Amino acid sequence: MQLEVGKIYEGKVTGITKFGAFVEVDKNQTGMVHISEVANTFVSEIKDHLTEGQTVKVKVLSLTDDGKISLSIKKAMPEQPRKFNKNDNKGPRPFNKGERRDAPSRQRFTREPADVQDFSKNPPPVYDPNANSGNADFEDMLSKFKASSEERFSDLKKVIDNKRRSPSRRK
Repeated sequence: MQLEVGKIYEGKVTGITKFGAFVEVDKNQTGMVHISEVANTFVSEIKDHLTEGQTVKVKVLSLTDDGKISLSIKKAMPEQPRKFNKNDNKGPRPFNKGERRDAPSRQRFTREPADVQDFSKNPPPVYDPNANSGNADFEDMLSKFKASSEERFSDLKKVIDNKRRSPSRRK
């Protein structure tokens, strides 16, 4: 029988090594399943997943000119839907450059510090030159404007300082 790349065949496990398993696909054709292609999970011991004489379905990954056949058991399995965190509606989090893929994900804090005001419910006072009576002079208007802008700036500075001191950023 002539094997084709990408097709799924049934075979019998004939040998198990530290780095993979040998599967006889046809009576005179044996291929190797690398340890990384045995299961969808991490495999430290192949003997936990396969036994000699076991019949398995394998997918042909490649055929070389010198007769080597590369096989995969996990790619012959039906594709299972990925499980996402039920609190995460965005799907899997992308990895940043240089970040280890096996590192635990950092929690993202969406809660604002307690001293931050919610301006959508209670907006800060805004200077309105038309709100004053007509007899206010320029210096009074300027001092009121400075006071309100300094108050808004100090609130903003508190928020920025709290974000810089956040313990979630230290690690």
